[in-house]
Amino acid sequence: MTAAGSDSIYDRDLDKSPANFSQMSPLSFIERTAAIYPARTAVVYGTLRRNWAQTYDRVRKLASALAGRGIGKGDTVAVIAANIPEMFECHFGVPMCGAVLNAINTRLDAEAIGFILNHAEAKLLIVDPEFADLAERAVAITGRAIEIIDILDPSFAGGRRVGAKTYDALLAEGIADFRWERPADEWDAISLNYTSGTTGDPKGVVYHHRGAYLNAIGNILTWSMANHPVYLWTLPMFHCNGWCFPWTIAAAAGTSVCLRAVRVDIVYGLIQREKVTHFCGAPIVLNLLAHAPAELKAGIDHSVKVMTAGAAPPAAVIEAMEALGFEITHAYGLTETYGPAVVCAWHDEWDALEISEKARLKARQGVRYSVLDGLMVADPETLEPVPHDGETMGEIFFRGNNVMRGYLKNPSSTHKAFAGGWFHSGDLAVTHADGYIEIKDRSKDIIISGGENISSIEVESVLYRHPAVMEAAIVARPDEKWGETPCAFVGLKDGSSVTEKDLIDFCRANMAHYKAPKTVVFGPLPKTSTGKIQKYLLREKARAL
Repeated sequence: MTAAGSDSIYDRDLDKSPANFSQMSPLSFIERTAAIYPARTAVVYGTLRRNWAQTYDRVRKLASALAGRGIGKGDTVAVIAANIPEMFECHFGVPMCGAVLNAINTRLDAEAIGFILNHAEAKLLIVDPEFADLAERAVAITGRAIEIIDILDPSFAGGRRVGAKTYDALLAEGIADFRWERPADEWDAISLNYTSGTTGDPKGVVYHHRGAYLNAIGNILTWSMANHPVYLWTLPMFHCNGWCFPWTIAAAAGTSVCLRAVRVDIVYGLIQREKVTHFCGAPIVLNLLAHAPAELKAGIDHSVKVMTAGAAPPAAVIEAMEALGFEITHAYGLTETYGPAVVCAWHDEWDALEISEKARLKARQGVRYSVLDGLMVADPETLEPVPHDGETMGEIFFRGNNVMRGYLKNPSSTHKAFAGGWFHSGDLAVTHADGYIEIKDRSKDIIISGGENISSIEVESVLYRHPAVMEAAIVARPDEKWGETPCAFVGLKDGSSVTEKDLIDFCRANMAHYKAPKTVVFGPLPKTSTGKIQKYLLREKARAL
């Protein structure tokens, strides 16, 4: 039988069948690893250690229990949790029953989480005790009766029960030999992640099984990751599903070393005790480790690979980390690209360069992942690529399987993001002669602070609510610790008086604390002849502060 309109001999009687085609899904990774390496350690958390057979049993019980409650394809299961084993398990158990995992940023306020729960139409909410109060307030804001499942963590002294059932009791409803199936279509949604964007409510970014599968493998290829890596969870799993690393670690039959909070003493202790080989994080994590007391750094006698994304780490931090035997890889991506999809691929001949030159090269965002089909810097209107001169700026565009399906319930934003057959990042960059790209500015005025995206417009809208504020603008100010922090330029109403602390406290009372400005500068704001605030001048002032 020939394909319609084709006379090719290769289209005759050579059809897809169960023998030669299956839908891609990262869920297949845990099935394989549990069968081949059942006794190898899968998860470490304090004194808890579970092997891959035990972990596979638990995720199948979770899937079975959810299915038994009628949760399946197209249903959303939300999780608010730190990097603990249950969060890792949810990356497999939730999609195994066909549902969609919504791992929620624990740093958001109750109002934002309430919006997310309603927008995603969450059927169930699994909650870490550390965030019980936050979850309870968020559910109350939804106005809906969302069932809450409590994770009981014996190692966490605080928190309280807010749900009717515990996570372990939920697992007890399921069976370990649950016969889950791959998605009928690899295009089916596997997870939902929210990005604040630049205006209004968060946008829901939908991932599919195919993209998650490929980006998980892309992480292995990008890092030349051998079998059985020991991965430390310094990167939140709510960030783009931990940049797809829950699935990566399953594919590589590695070990997930979980931890509730990033503290330098705990991190260094785990690196030494568990012989950690890989970890990810924003530059602030590297900065904390580089400036830790010397006694904590002593005794590391093995190589550790570190992937960082966001603002490029300063040369001094790279030098300090590499002196400890840490090998830094700089990556770049967005929530819409499953996390990192661009990497500053290293060349052996660069090893002989001075640290300052190495840092300059490593600061570039780089080239596309092996699994990304297309990357270019181009004119945002014509999509004509810019010359490779390191000077001409354009917008960064992505194309490939590891680009989101689109924005949930937001067809206009999806259509705009994919105009011309490319994903429009909104980030401005140049392309160097060797084809490596380097970000120069963010057209959406997003501030990346400690790995978190902060919308300048969101902060400005809060400032404008203060009775003394006439006008306000937020720009990024370079910060050695956080990479960038919000800097507010404020013009006051005639006769009004307010201090920097007053405005910062006002913002902290009306939004997530990390979004509040760290600096406030008073005075008239520069404007164009049409009255538009000239943010590029404010950025220059912020850099000079």
